[in-house]
Amino acid sequence: MPGPLVVNASVVIPDAELVWRFSRSSGPGGQGVNTTDSRVELTFDVAASTALSPALKARALERLGTPVITIAASEYRSQLRNREAAEQRLAQRVREAIAPPPKRRRPTKPSRGAVERRIAGKKRRSDLKRLRRDL
Repeated sequence: MPGPLVVNASVVIPDAELVWRFSRSSGPGGQGVNTTDSRVELTFDVAASTALSPALKARALERLGTPVITIAASEYRSQLRNREAAEQRLAQRVREAIAPPPKRRRPTKPSRGAVERRIAGKKRRSDLKRLRRDL
């Protein structure tokens, strides 16, 4: 896994900015569970990163609410697969944090035909219920 982490076409996090920690994982693994350090923690300091422009960094810090992202992965028995899972989750988290805000919705009025269809449907339903009543 050594090497930069590609977040998107314009953002690549250098390997030097990623901090890896390994520990023993709980869960399945048989005899090897007590001897292998398969749990992975991947830490990335957004505030100190040189991979993000000042605008992207500000957006990410605002959305994340914390300057440091820590991802823990222990779902696989293999350290390599857990490293891959942690990298993918970190890349996804950073992608979501730096994504541009969604376009604002322009408020619109329903068309005249749509209003008329809605009213006609309500009238039909009302007539149907009125005809069911006992007089």
